[in-house]
Parts: sequence; C-alpha cells; structure tokens
Amino acid sequence: MLVSRESMPAYVAPFCVYVGSMVLERVFRMDGAWPYALRCGFTIAALAVFSRRTISFTLRKPFLSAAVGLAVFLVWVAPDQLWHIRHHWLFENGLTGAAESSVPIALRRNAAFLALRVAGSALLVPIVEELFWRGWLMRWLIAARFETVPLGTYSRLAFWLTAAVFASEHGPYWEVGLVAGIAYNWWIVRTRSLGDCILAHAVTNLALGLFVIGFSQWQYWL
Repeated sequence: MLVSRESMPAYVAPFCVYVGSMVLERVFRMDGAWPYALRCGFTIAALAVFSRRTISFTLRKPFLSAAVGLAVFLVWVAPDQLWHIRHHWLFENGLTGAAESSVPIALRRNAAFLALRVAGSALLVPIVEELFWRGWLMRWLIAARFETVPLGTYSRLAFWLTAAVFASEHGPYWEVGLVAGIAYNWWIVRTRSLGDCILAHAVTNLALGLFVIGFSQWQYWL
C-alpha cells in the first residue's frame, strides 16, 4: 500500500526515528562520529520510505524566509553573548539540563565530522522538524483528521501549544526555542508554505553551526 501525501507517518516517522536514535545514543553513551552518521542515515531512510511524496520545497518568499531564519539565529545567540545568562538557574536546572555540548573534544577538530554535523543540522533537521511541528502537530491540534486542515491554518491553541512543546525540546535554551517556535509558526501562517519554513529553519541552523565552529561556541550543539 502506498503512503498517501497526507498520511501521519509521512510527517511523524522521520522525527521519531531521529529523536529515537538520539535517545539511544545518550542511553548507551555513544558519542562518536559513527553514531551521528547512523542517526542521519536512518533518518534519511525514513524520509525516503515515508515522506518522499509529501515533502515540498516550493518557496513563496525565499528571501524573506532566509531573513526570518537569520533573525532567529541572532535571537538564539545574542542573549548569551551580551549578558551571559545561560548558567542562570532559570535555564540550567534539573528539568532543563545544562548547556553542555554533546560533541567530544576529540571531534572538534575532525573536519569530516564537523561537515557532517553542519550538513545534518542545516539540511536534515529542518525537514524532519518542520514536517513534524508545522506540517503535522499544528494541524492535528486543530483536527484529528489533520489532512483536512490546510497548512498555515491559525488556531490560538495549536499555535501556542506547538511553540511551547517546541521550546521544551531545546532544554536550557527553552526561552530562545520558544521565540524560534513562535517565529516559525508565524511564518507558516503567513506563507502557508512548508518549504519556506524549512528554508528559514535551515538558515538558522546553518548560521548557528558556522558560529559554533568559527567561534568555538560548542555549548550550542547539545
């Protein structure tokens, strides 16, 4: 049976594979280059199997989407760089964890791993997350038959609950994760285009990855 364009696995399965792989890595303390490569490989396979008929890269506002992504990046790093707030108890605690990098010191000079990590963050993660958060969850919170809800449909509950859960995914960076969630949610409401949200998210992650490597700010890569 073929996966339809609007089936739940197309939006949810790649995210579950990515997050599930990451959880297993942490449970079994696998922090080398190959576990990350396997995570990316499994996720790409899930996208190929479940989502190939669903993903749309059609862009309506490419330049503005890139600008949104860059703005989110600036919001992500500015508070820490200006006021050094990250180690405050509000952000680092037993619930959120600490802003400590998952990248082993030995890999921070490994060009192949760094290239893979940037590519995964900028090319793979935005597709997986936008399918899940904006493509599925925002619509599913409006109606269980989410496929009947057009992309970008606004509902106060769906908008803010999606942003809040998205924020919780980012641990000690929850407050900038909330800003990012609001920005991406707002952008899909404005554009009704998953491709534009993927581009905005990709620009954010690419800029953050280059910042992490260029300025040795490894704490942003949890």
